[in-house]
Amino acid sequence: MKERGLIPIVAGEILKTKKVVLLWLIGFKEACCFHRAFIFCRRSRLLLIRTGQCFLLNGLIFLGSLFFLNSLVIPSLMWILPDHCNQVGSQEFCDQATSLQLYSSLRNLLVQFFYIFWFYPLYVFSFILSSMWYTDIAKNAFAASMENHSSRKLELRDKNESTDSQDISRLERPAGLEGIILGIGEQIYSLLLLFFFFIQVFATGYIPWIGQTMNFFLLSWMYSYYCFEYKWNYSELSLDKRIKFFESNWPFFAGFGSPCVLAILFFPPLVSYGVMSILYPLFVLTAMGTHAEDVITLQRRSWSDLELVKLPIFYIADILSMKVLQLLPKELGKNQ
Repeated sequence: MKERGLIPIVAGEILKTKKVVLLWLIGFKEACCFHRAFIFCRRSRLLLIRTGQCFLLNGLIFLGSLFFLNSLVIPSLMWILPDHCNQVGSQEFCDQATSLQLYSSLRNLLVQFFYIFWFYPLYVFSFILSSMWYTDIAKNAFAASMENHSSRKLELRDKNESTDSQDISRLERPAGLEGIILGIGEQIYSLLLLFFFFIQVFATGYIPWIGQTMNFFLLSWMYSYYCFEYKWNYSELSLDKRIKFFESNWPFFAGFGSPCVLAILFFPPLVSYGVMSILYPLFVLTAMGTHAEDVITLQRRSWSDLELVKLPIFYIADILSMKVLQLLPKELGKNQ
């Protein structure tokens, strides 16, 4: 009798697993729809210029500088300042260990100079300028998407439906000073939440055995949230509703962020930054063209009574953020 009772439970868990995998694959597929980026770029000249500038700065200049360093500068220094006796060609010189050590120290010093006076300033310059360009790209893409919104808009709400995916609605802020304070408080909370979540993602990489797997999923969610945050901001979606929607549909957003992580998974940090800086505008444009609410709602309608468990992805970041907000003026803290 016990075995018969376990059969429906096991079957239900298998069905849930299939739905999770299916929703993850749908998110992955949506992230790879790069043709949407080209459509947006055709609609807006400024959008095309900003996207091209990201490719130029982060691809040609930043990654090109890394390639120049590794393929030309370092091999040239290895030839001028060798670290092996067979490269010197003089036995008398090889007998002097201090000379080879001096060569090695001088070579490392010159490479460090290259990083200090070129790569690190270029990295900071690229980060600041790219962030500004990402905002312009998202703004112009949102404007372009609104032009075609009326012809593609789907009805998401039904009178008898109450799923979490139906909670997407515009934020109605109060007018005047109260609305301004609410907006400031929400922005501060959002920055703190993403900051602590970034630390959480970084820390999980050092957990033995399961750390790398956890890091992969957390990174996927982080990049996915970053991509959709522009659209949600311009749509005036309240922060609590976007987080609820994100955590309620975590397989879709894990799938959407997976291509971002896979693209940089096997590169060293600086190369990963350059590659991600090139691809990130494309994912932002793809997210801007993805009607996540529509896709998820249509998929959930075929699940009958099956519901996914809400995953508290931002739980730790939320606790730490609220601790910090308690130190701020009460007017900001009350709005959170």
